[in-house]
Amino acid sequence: MHFWEIFGICAIIFIILEICVPSMFFLNFALAAVICAPLTFFIKNVPALIVIFFVLSFVSFIFLRPILVNKFSKEHETGMQSKYIGKTAKAETEINGESGVITLYGERWEARCEDGETIPQGSEVKIVRNESLIMYVELNK
Repeated sequence: MHFWEIFGICAIIFIILEICVPSMFFLNFALAAVICAPLTFFIKNVPALIVIFFVLSFVSFIFLRPILVNKFSKEHETGMQSKYIGKTAKAETEINGESGVITLYGERWEARCEDGETIPQGSEVKIVRNESLIMYVELNK
């Protein structure tokens, strides 16, 4: 078996792993293996090819992975962060650090107060952040 075939098989295995575990981790190794496969025709030194493979994997992990993770993250897909942060809502119930409900655009959302204070029912609140379906609010001043 030739070394270009080994790198090709490794690239296919890493792509399959990336499909099964979509973490943008194995894609870096697949990219390095795809680049190393044609290099085997020019470089006959196996330890040098392995070093090149790991260096390319590391460089890809450092530079390419953050770009891909940022591009394909769920936050950009849903737009949750940018859509609600800074908006004003009405407190439907008393809001504290453990429970509360707000209405925003006619929708009811679970709410929590970050700084430990209690916000009375009927107050206007400002959304400062969200975690999943829970909005963290502060009293609108």
